[in-house]
Amino acid sequence: MSRYWSEIVRTLTPYVPGEQPKIDGLVKLNTNECPYGPSEKVLAAIAGQNSEALRLYPDPQASALKAAIARRHGLAENQVFVGNGSDEVLAHIFMGLLRHAEPLLYPDISYSFYPVYAKLYGIATRAIPLAEDFSLRVDDYLQAGPNGGIIFANPNAPTGMPLPLAEIRRLLQGNPDSVVVVDEAYVDFGAESAVGLIAEFPQLLVVHTLSKSRALAGLRVGYAMGQADLIEALTRVKDSFNSYPLDRLAIAGAVAAIEDEAWFEATCRKVIATRERMVAGLQTRGFQVLPSAANFVFARRPGSDGAALAAGLREHKVLVRHFRAPERIAPFLRISVGTEAQTDALLAALDAILA
Repeated sequence: MSRYWSEIVRTLTPYVPGEQPKIDGLVKLNTNECPYGPSEKVLAAIAGQNSEALRLYPDPQASALKAAIARRHGLAENQVFVGNGSDEVLAHIFMGLLRHAEPLLYPDISYSFYPVYAKLYGIATRAIPLAEDFSLRVDDYLQAGPNGGIIFANPNAPTGMPLPLAEIRRLLQGNPDSVVVVDEAYVDFGAESAVGLIAEFPQLLVVHTLSKSRALAGLRVGYAMGQADLIEALTRVKDSFNSYPLDRLAIAGAVAAIEDEAWFEATCRKVIATRERMVAGLQTRGFQVLPSAANFVFARRPGSDGAALAAGLREHKVLVRHFRAPERIAPFLRISVGTEAQTDALLAALDAILA
């Protein structure tokens, strides 16, 4: 700790990302990346930007990307905001739309960046406990009293469990005066998107990322969708922070990814099929696996220690994610869906450990 640190830095507990190993040969199932490389059209589009144009600033509005996103989701361009990964998009949402006198509500087990951003921006919060089966109960949010906004991931992370669209609608109907943010990082793997509710609910903001179902975690592109006044708020924050969050390569690659629907659909089908095989394999080995609509599963083996299992898998060169807090998820492992070969390696490693 330095005497030059500001008071806010002294009190921060930063978000801890999943390990990005520097050891060759590890089976990496710990950070929910896509197990397949991006579309060939994406690679070609990025290569096409390797020109003299790189000396020029990119389009600060990323208009071509907004237009592609708007076409895909049936929205107007002024209903789309883009940023440097969905984490940056979320940061602007916290600053521009969720900082109010009343507390922000979010699940007690969810994406651990939410409380980090709340602390960074001085936002009061109230964590709403998930049910005993780890489901999100909308009634708890309807009975929580006044709030300054609501945010949750759907499917939830790290549980992978989805909230039905009818329940999201009920949550919106019960909170007409609060911004409701639905973080849909994993929605393409089996959950229902709330984008179709944007026209009906002016307080709704839906966040997507290209890191998961588009295999572009290394490119850093995320976006939010909502009615134009919400998007304007995010743009005002962005242009007060960094007018050029997306470079030319990211914009070109992201446009190609959004437009390559055939690659997207085929890849999602492969991930879902492997997820179901992984679930069956884990259950055969005595694991309890929560219902997942994501590209990962959340599983525990009764009688086994979660941290010990994660450490044992690492010894067999398989990386998974283990969370020590809150205490009730400490027995669980979050396991990303990999390729078929990576799934074979995971199951073989578990057989060796459990033997």
